[in-house]
Amino acid sequence: MAARNLSSTSSSGVDELLFRNDAVSLCLLVNRRHRTLRIIDFRAGPTPSKRNFVLSAAKREGVEKIYTLVERDEVPTWTRLGFVREGSIPGFYKRSDAWILGAVVSQMSPSLREEGDDEQGAEGDDRGSPAVLLAERTSARARRLLRESEGRPLPAIKIAPASAVELRRAVAVAQRAGQALTGFEPFGRDAVRTGYVLSARGGFTLHATWEMQSCFGNSFLEILSSPRHESERLATTAAIGALCDRLVDEKAVSTFTFAPADDQELCAALLANGFRRSAVLARHLVVGRARKDAILWSKKLVAPEA
Repeated sequence: MAARNLSSTSSSGVDELLFRNDAVSLCLLVNRRHRTLRIIDFRAGPTPSKRNFVLSAAKREGVEKIYTLVERDEVPTWTRLGFVREGSIPGFYKRSDAWILGAVVSQMSPSLREEGDDEQGAEGDDRGSPAVLLAERTSARARRLLRESEGRPLPAIKIAPASAVELRRAVAVAQRAGQALTGFEPFGRDAVRTGYVLSARGGFTLHATWEMQSCFGNSFLEILSSPRHESERLATTAAIGALCDRLVDEKAVSTFTFAPADDQELCAALLANGFRRSAVLARHLVVGRARKDAILWSKKLVAPEA
């Protein structure tokens, strides 16, 4: 039977749905802001009941995008269930990558793929898709911005801890302005967030958090809003650098973050800090009232310890 745990809804914006029977054992994390559903699968295998439950839950909860993170050997399972390989998070499991497979609910096929389609699906990141083409154009523009601002100094950044109350207030302000990229919702289960406020001369202020899995050494980095022009981009570049330095101090091995696929200013700030594009996720974010494709940017911070 299915069990629903809503105890964290009001504070985190994510609901946890649990489903277990003789064939299927799933945890579904529903992000209300972005209307996405992350699948955590405890039992391998491309069973129709698994697909049916995920789809019915997504439709019932008003979800538009579903996705899962798996190790390489599980990729064929999820492509058979109708998911597309959208990319990877390098070093997510410390010494191995996590592969991201996703599907837009309204575009999913009504049945399982045939066994012979597994190979194609496993290699199936659609390089000609609108999301990928948009990400490539944005990356090219971001690199051009970097060339144009080459040699310009970055401002000095002050970094200080931010309380949960301060973060909620900052999110509310950014939401009213239609600029919030996130509400700092959990990415994984039982998440513990660390929040910061970063500032520079001229009135620049940026709120950011990260969520760490110490057992793997990975970290999910989020910044609240994008830079709007060059001076904010330079300050954001410096702020992201300060956050990465702090993550190294905290023994994080790798980090990753999402950015709208049409956001050249934020993409330029990430590129300047050594992030690389490792996934393109169709219709994955909501910014203001617009649903957007997303680029997943990742960076290896240090080599994992033996």
